Amino acid sequence: QVQLVESGGGLVQAGGSLRLSCAASGRTFSTYAMGWFRQAPGKEREFVAAISWGGESTYYTDSVKGRFTISRDNAKNTVYLQMKSLKPEDTAVYYCAAKPRGFAGLSFVGDYWGQGTQVTVSS
Repeated sequence: QVQLVESGGGLVQAGGSLRLSCAASGRTFSTYAMGWFRQAPGKEREFVAAISWGGESTYYTDSVKGRFTISRDNAKNTVYLQMKSLKPEDTAVYYCAAKPRGFAGLSFVGDYWGQGTQVTVSS
């Protein structure tokens, strides 16, 4: 069982920045593919970004390319999502997901999920 706890959400003005963190349990974090998803009110959950085990490969949905950066620190069992140039349409609950011994990619789907953290971008 993998537990994931997100933090770092909040209210920010358009054009601002936030960094989300996701702390994971387990002694084999370095073998988890990790990803971020988001769900806006009235919409389906959508893929945002994913990262490979060692962080060498990253993947992003088109709408966040150039603005968001996913990274990880395997020594701290943590994955991050740095978000810059935020737009009101980025407003959503952001979820962290893990797939032990899985592969990251644009079709990444996690086996374990966090509880989510709210990001609200005001115009």
